[in-house]
Amino acid sequence: MSSRTFPRVVVLKGGLSAEREVSLVSGRECASALRRTGYEVIEIDAGRDVARALSDAAPDAVFNALHGRWGEDGCVQGILEWMAIPYTHSGLPASALAMDKARTKQVYAAAGLPVAESLLAPRAEVLAGHPMAPPYVVKPNNEGSSVGIYFVHEQANGPARLADDAPEMLMVERFVPGRELTVAVMGERALSVTDIIAASGWYDYHAKYADGGSRHVVPADLPGEVFEACMAHALTAHRALGCRGLSRTDLRWDEARGLDGLVLLETNTQPGMTSTSLAPEQAAHCGISFEELCCWLMEDASCAR
Repeated sequence: MSSRTFPRVVVLKGGLSAEREVSLVSGRECASALRRTGYEVIEIDAGRDVARALSDAAPDAVFNALHGRWGEDGCVQGILEWMAIPYTHSGLPASALAMDKARTKQVYAAAGLPVAESLLAPRAEVLAGHPMAPPYVVKPNNEGSSVGIYFVHEQANGPARLADDAPEMLMVERFVPGRELTVAVMGERALSVTDIIAASGWYDYHAKYADGGSRHVVPADLPGEVFEACMAHALTAHRALGCRGLSRTDLRWDEARGLDGLVLLETNTQPGMTSTSLAPEQAAHCGISFEELCCWLMEDASCAR
């Protein structure tokens, strides 16, 4: 595409969430890619004065490289809608919906997608006893990047040990053993399936972002029917949630149960956007360079208005 479509672009990065440091890296790499293709790029670290900073910059469009709360949950999307500035990735309703894990599961189930048993429980209840029989996982209902996740193993005598800053309402989810898989969707196209092999045994924040924390196998070495089911499920999730642009859906697969062992965990509407992140890796596998992916997202922002 030509950079004349959007001569001046603001890349929003950083922000206020627990994923701030990752977003700074995503934003920096996306800004560099857009500059290499001819865009005039202004980088803004999204603080409480983000609306004023956007007004001062007067961009033709925004590349949203924020992750987590306030940047991925509909908040900044609402500001951009109010200011009538086109922006990349999903709009306000889809962003808010996908960030809420419980409501996302309801949408998945209504669309016929497989999900793990789960419930919402107050923090005090999770600390007092087992909300369900172990093994299970405790996670915030509205965070990403494996922030604040706790495993309660089958042999556990006591409940989860939560951090002091754990939210008041938590999701308790039946633990699904097996392989960690993910599928990126670009527009109306599922790109591929990645098998994520974490060095520590599970895909926590360190495994996602530390050097050597995980190994990505793309395309995943899976039975054909499982591979195709992953691709179809991710595309269905993208559509059911109302996503646009780029999304990434995470799945678990218990090999011992065949297709019945496949479940969806969540959909990320603002997946990591470094040149080695999961979604750009899948795009590269499909012959789409990082620069081409960033430019496509800008073109998609144009078409959304």
